[in-house]
Amino acid sequence: MEIHNVGTKVVNCYVYAIPDGYVMIDTGYKDGLENVEKELRKRSIELSEIKYLFLTHSHDDHAGFLNELLGKNKDLKVIVSRLAIPHLKRGHNSPEGGCSSRAVKISAKFLELFGKRGQSYPAIAEQYDDRVIVVTEQNKKDLEEILQGKILFTPGHTADSICLKVNDVIFCGDAAMNGYPSRHRISIWLSDPAQYEKSWEILISEGASMIYPGHGNPFLSTDLERYKKYISKVKIYRLS
Repeated sequence: MEIHNVGTKVVNCYVYAIPDGYVMIDTGYKDGLENVEKELRKRSIELSEIKYLFLTHSHDDHAGFLNELLGKNKDLKVIVSRLAIPHLKRGHNSPEGGCSSRAVKISAKFLELFGKRGQSYPAIAEQYDDRVIVVTEQNKKDLEEILQGKILFTPGHTADSICLKVNDVIFCGDAAMNGYPSRHRISIWLSDPAQYEKSWEILISEGASMIYPGHGNPFLSTDLERYKKYISKVKIYRLS
């Protein structure tokens, strides 16, 4: 399977082929669509060929240009957790949880001081409601057939976090990270550390060879088993 990363150095946006087109994993920040289109053209992929967007969670750096994308790609359908809908409608990250280390909190406060820590993004318009598919127990198998993969429910970074296993890789959104200020592949924001640890156990049990995170380079799935012991030591640092 060929995986294209059409994102930026800050946030990844993966694309892979299915029989009738392509699937995109997440978007990026609200001003990122132009860059994604440019990266797609480099790979001879038209935006209209993207048939499905798999949204791992409803944060501003993963759903930022979702509304604009739906406006430009008239056939695109979005696959999400039902828990993502309220945040997509509001266009704002969930406030639930906190930073996973003191260093992350300091970084967030520094960005806030200079007005660079945003949590808002364009809310999804009502006119696109019929193009949003919420994953349920009833439609999960059908969606997995379309996506050629397996949908995993992995709360902990956010309550609405979902991952997608395709062949021997897992697109994990922010269920794991790879790069500063993250340590030990642990997400810099956790809504529920206990749920997060259980979600890592789910990812480990799938036996994939590689993890494709929303931030940083892909890494071996064995890293999750190696670093899982650090999750129980995480303390949550609230921003307020």
